[in-house]
Amino acid sequence: QVQLVESGGGSVQAGGSLRLSCAASGRSFSSYAMGWFRQAPGKEREFVAAIRWRDGNTKTADSVKGRFTISRDNAKSTVYLQMSSLKPEDTAVYYCAADRTPVFVAVAAVAYDYWGQGTQVTVSS
Repeated sequence: QVQLVESGGGSVQAGGSLRLSCAASGRSFSSYAMGWFRQAPGKEREFVAAIRWRDGNTKTADSVKGRFTISRDNAKSTVYLQMSSLKPEDTAVYYCAADRTPVFVAVAAVAYDYWGQGTQVTVSS
């Protein structure tokens, strides 16, 4: 059974940094793509960044480009989201997701098959 467990969320002041982790277990993820999405209160879930495990190909949303970086650790089956220069508008619940059949690195949530429980990120001004 696939499990995705996020950690690393918390409260930080604007301009600060956080690193989110997503530990994946239950099977080999070498053929998967892993994504980060976020959802703020009253808003739809939006794509943040994703990485295809086998070749490291990444995609990042324009709203966080230059501030957020996605990476992976094959040995630990863990995906990271390094977030810097955080802004109050980055406040949201951040979700990790896994796409079983990544023909390309997808930005649509419907392309992802498995989801973590989410971790809260709060950025104060």
